[in-house]
Amino acid sequence: MKVAALIVSHLAVAGGVYALTDTRPVDTEVKNEGYFQVDTTRVLAATIESLRDENRLLVFSYKGAANVRAERTVWWLFGGRQELSVPAVVNYYVNLSDLTLADVAFNEKAKIVTVRLPKVTLGEIAFQPESATTTNGGILTYDEDQIEALRKLNYRAARKAMVAQAQQPGLLNAARRQAKTNVVSLFEIPLRIAGQPDVRVVATLD
Repeated sequence: MKVAALIVSHLAVAGGVYALTDTRPVDTEVKNEGYFQVDTTRVLAATIESLRDENRLLVFSYKGAANVRAERTVWWLFGGRQELSVPAVVNYYVNLSDLTLADVAFNEKAKIVTVRLPKVTLGEIAFQPESATTTNGGILTYDEDQIEALRKLNYRAARKAMVAQAQQPGLLNAARRQAKTNVVSLFEIPLRIAGQPDVRVVATLD
């Protein structure tokens, strides 16, 4: 996993060079109340840096289909219609580019790390036109320009339809659950590598 590899490489730095040369703000934010706390904070800081490098974290995907219909009329006499059924994939992301140590709280006594995440967002609608079906009808559809105009109308409607589908509570909740699961795992891996498997990670979403 790309993210895990980045985290491990950052941890190697956190365990060695940081102790000798690092003068970044994270050092001034750590209260020296024992080796365990300082080490945990450094691990968390390295993990956050690795996740920020990923920018947007893909957490969930939904594949559905839009079924839409467009009609056009010229001079109230000539009409054309087009029915379109097109599958599409919608990706759900969590933007980690602004994640900082302020978004992570460590309760040393309870051994719990709490990570506050931004909202899950939708990516672009990835249509699969090669698998689409189109049915044209009416006098206007004898004209290729009119067919193309109907196609554009249908794809605009299909985009709106897919966004509406993707925002259904069931799908959004599934994406949120997966976002938490993914981020918890990405924080737990470096903690285990650092010899702290008893620290539990909890993720929350805005």
